[in-house]
Amino acid sequence: MSLITWSEEQFGTKVSAHDQEHQAIFAALNDLHSSAEGGDRAQTGQNLDKLLGIVKEHFASEEQNLAKIGYDGLDAHKAEHDNLLNTCSDLHAKFSAGEAEITAETTGFLKEWLTKHIPTVDRSYSEPMNTAGIN
Repeated sequence: MSLITWSEEQFGTKVSAHDQEHQAIFAALNDLHSSAEGGDRAQTGQNLDKLLGIVKEHFASEEQNLAKIGYDGLDAHKAEHDNLLNTCSDLHAKFSAGEAEITAETTGFLKEWLTKHIPTVDRSYSEPMNTAGIN
């Protein structure tokens, strides 16, 4: 069962590259959730690594485009990204050291962050990016 499902209506930003990246994040989060719920620690570790890699690449891509268009909200947007990455990096280190587990609470936190961030913070860049020719 999927934890989170991407839809154009709920999560579309009108920037196809970022929408595709968001879909990849959702798929990776669903994989992480499934492995964590299934109790497969090794697979959970692999899925956590995969998710973090996809998220880091996406944040870099998004921030690069925001910088390219001179987006006024870039610093605040990047700060949200950095806060999430710091939280996830800390969790990853603890998981790798055997000091923490990935649970439904963990994946639920990530789902909540995405469902708040994408429809509000990310959608705010749709018009400026589209105007700059980034569709």
